[in-house]
Formats: sequence, structure tokens, C-alpha cells
Amino acid sequence: MDQLSSFDDQLASLLPRLRRFAHSLSRDSADADDLTQATIERALKSRDQWQEGTRLDSWAYRIMRNLWIDTARARTRRSTREAPEEEGLNVGEDPRDAMDASVDLKRVMTAMGRLPDEQREVVALILVEGFGYREVSEMLGLPIGTVSSRLVRGRTALLAMVGEQ
Repeated sequence: MDQLSSFDDQLASLLPRLRRFAHSLSRDSADADDLTQATIERALKSRDQWQEGTRLDSWAYRIMRNLWIDTARARTRRSTREAPEEEGLNVGEDPRDAMDASVDLKRVMTAMGRLPDEQREVVALILVEGFGYREVSEMLGLPIGTVSSRLVRGRTALLAMVGEQ
């Protein structure tokens, strides 16, 4: 198998994990899909920047995180000029489908959404995706102590929020 098809195969195998991380960042399924697609596109265009022998998943997560930061900045700028799209989309919406969702999962996802961004991304990478502290430290460009303290604070806050609901 040549290097390019190996890259493609490895990248394709990361899709479920990338999608989960995208959802933890965006807290919205449609945004998560868009972010995942943009990440794959960027990775394919930039495949020559990835170094054989390094972790493709860490590289892809870093791409996704940078894309999300750019998206969040653009939304902040846009929100000062435009009314939110949701104001028009929710008129007459039937809420029954949303009520049918699993209560426990909804509580945890709600609690995750209430975490500060810094804690949420560390919690998602370590507790949901299963990365180690050192890997997350390298991915996010943070000292390992910072990763550890954000995880502890995030986990403690999550447990408190889930318990109070």
C-alpha cells in the first residue's frame, strides 16, 4: 500500500472520533458535521505537512481545534451585525422530538455545554476520546499541569451540574 492511500485510510478511520470531538466543541450536530468536513478537507489539502511516523489523530485534532477557534471568532464578529438564525427557525417548531432524547445523555451534554471552553475541550479529549494527558498537552500546546488542572476542574464541575439537575 502506498503512503497516500495509507494516509487516506488512516484519516477515514478517524472520522467517528473527529465527529465526537467536533460535537463537544460546537455543541450542535450540524456545526459538528460542518467542522468535521472542514477538518477532513484541510487535512487532505495539507497532507504534505503531516510527517510520516507522527500521530495522525493528534495532527487532525489540532487542525479541528484551530478551525473551531476561527469559526468562533467569525461568529462573534457576525453576531454583532446579524440576528441569530435560530430566531427565525424555531417559530412553530414542535418540541416533542427533542423531548424523546435520552434524559441521562441530555443531562451530561447540557452540563458539558456549560463548562468553559478550556475545560470542555480537555474533558472531551481525555474522558470521551481517551487521549493521555501528555498527548492532550502536545495537541493543545499547554503544560501538562494546566491540562491536569483543567480536567480536574471540568470533571468536578460536571459531577456537580449533573447531580443538581
